[in-house]
Amino acid sequence: MRLLALATVGTLALPVALAGQDVGLPLGTQAPAVTVVDLDGKSVDLGQYVGKQPVLLEFWATWCPLCKALEPSLKAAHAKYGTKVQFVAVGVGVNETPASIKRHLAAAPLPFPVLYDANGAAVRAYQAPTTSYIVVLDRAGTVVYTGAGAEQDIGAALKKVTDD
Repeated sequence: MRLLALATVGTLALPVALAGQDVGLPLGTQAPAVTVVDLDGKSVDLGQYVGKQPVLLEFWATWCPLCKALEPSLKAAHAKYGTKVQFVAVGVGVNETPASIKRHLAAAPLPFPVLYDANGAAVRAYQAPTTSYIVVLDRAGTVVYTGAGAEQDIGAALKKVTDD
C-alpha cells in the first residue's frame, strides 16, 4: 500500500509549466466520496464539507517545499474567503504520520482543518499528481479548479465560486 501511495504522490517536483494549470481530477467532475481521518484518528467523510459552501482542498505534506511556498497565498486567501469557502488540508500518508503533522502544526499552524490520508484513498479519488495539489469545488461539489505548484492564483480560483 505504501508503494502505491509513493507512486501516486511520488512526483514532487512539477515543471513550472504545470503550476496552476488544470491537473488531476477533470473539471466538471463531482467530488468523489472518500473518507480520511483527523489527526486523532477519527474518520472524516470529506463529503461532509460539500453542499454547504464552496470547498478548497489542498493535498499537503509537512516536508513539501511547494506546499511551504504556497502557504502564504493560502493563508491570504483564507483571510479573504474563509467565511465563504471551507478550506481543508489533506495530509498525504507518505513519510508522514499524524504525530509528525501535529508537531509541524504546533510550530507552523494553519488556519483551517488538517486531515490525514493514511491509506491514500483521497489521493487516488482526487487523482492528486503531487503535493501542493489544490482542488476547488463549488457549493454543489463540482470541481471548478485544479492546480499544482507554488505559483497558483488561489484568489482567482476562489473568485469562480464566490460573489467577489
